[in-house]
Amino acid sequence: MMINTSQDRAVNISVSQQGFTLVEVMIVVAIIGILAAISYPSYQRYVIKTKRVDMMSEMQNIASEIESRKLAQGSYSAISAGVKTDFSTAYPRQGTALYDVTITDPLVAKWTIIASPKTGTQMASDGNLSLNYQGVKCRTTITPCTGENWN
Repeated sequence: MMINTSQDRAVNISVSQQGFTLVEVMIVVAIIGILAAISYPSYQRYVIKTKRVDMMSEMQNIASEIESRKLAQGSYSAISAGVKTDFSTAYPRQGTALYDVTITDPLVAKWTIIASPKTGTQMASDGNLSLNYQGVKCRTTITPCTGENWN
């Protein structure tokens, strides 16, 4: 008679290791670095364009307000002081100011709104934006001004 003990049984235990080698990890890090180097400048251009478009929209709102007040008051001279007080300021009004807005002084029928980028901000090299009473929109970095080159 034979007694079977646990020592008599052959037990095959195989241990498999799972994970990544250092070379594989370094390849993934290199690929991520290359993708970031390519995409970050595009992202920065997108952010600048978005902020420029926000200012352009604000300038359109100011122009609409000027004309609305002129219609309500009857003349540009009657609204000149109020327009300057309300709209010749830094924009955006909340958060970090990126542009200084000036309006023709004194306000006359041939008015112009100019948004100048603040120095030391992300928009500093983007150029001035202008909008006049005829709806002609210009950016000083692009010449000549045809009204079609605001973007």
